Amino acid sequence: MMSKLRLGVNIDHVATIRNARGGVHPDPVKLALMAERAGADGITAHLREDRRHISDMDIRDLLKEISLPLNLEIAPTPEMLGIALNCRPNACCIVPEKRKELTTEGGLDVKGLYTHLLPYVEKLMKVGCRVSLFIDPDLEQVKASSEIGASTIEIHTGQYCDLSGGRRQEELNRIIKAAKLGHSLGLEIHAGHGLNYDTVEDIAAIPEIMELNIGHFLIGEAIFFGLDSTIIKMRALMDKGRSRIKKNK
Repeated sequence: MMSKLRLGVNIDHVATIRNARGGVHPDPVKLALMAERAGADGITAHLREDRRHISDMDIRDLLKEISLPLNLEIAPTPEMLGIALNCRPNACCIVPEKRKELTTEGGLDVKGLYTHLLPYVEKLMKVGCRVSLFIDPDLEQVKASSEIGASTIEIHTGQYCDLSGGRRQEELNRIIKAAKLGHSLGLEIHAGHGLNYDTVEDIAAIPEIMELNIGHFLIGEAIFFGLDSTIIKMRALMDKGRSRIKKNK
């Protein structure tokens, strides 16, 4: 429970900047290698149906160039399943996806989409991918994720980050309960979305959470302060939050 909290760095928005002008610069693979040197534990990339940022070539290059585990985020569609089965990343996180959304808006309805999602989970796990389901901190969704056979859940922290005061604390309590339930059911617990310097400590202090995936904030801060110092600062805050576990025992 007290193992080091892992940091996965999402590189999507380096590709967003590249695609705004076309061409090959800045290269998300180069940033992934920089993140690795700065202390990241994994790289996350979301291959969207409309290819608005990460491309198929990016995924192929990442698998060739980086030594860190690649967490490939995909929508539950036949096209994305085929790509994941072909490239076989270390992990696949199945996420909901709407064409016009700016970013992922909430978690999967695993309970409602159980029949649809089941073959995706089974096929990905059969080829050795760790399958994660991106869900809201809802106990019924946690139970459904366990029943469907996923090894991991990633709890959506976006609403927690957007709220303040007592409402933020209420959402944090929901995340804590979901993490505890998931852990008791044998799931590995991850969390992510919207996390920044101000919100990461309380999430890091939840002992059941083993990994945080953070992207947009790190890339934004890196523009001003450089990627190395940004990751180092985030890691320090994660460690500070983690240290509270021992103190609270």
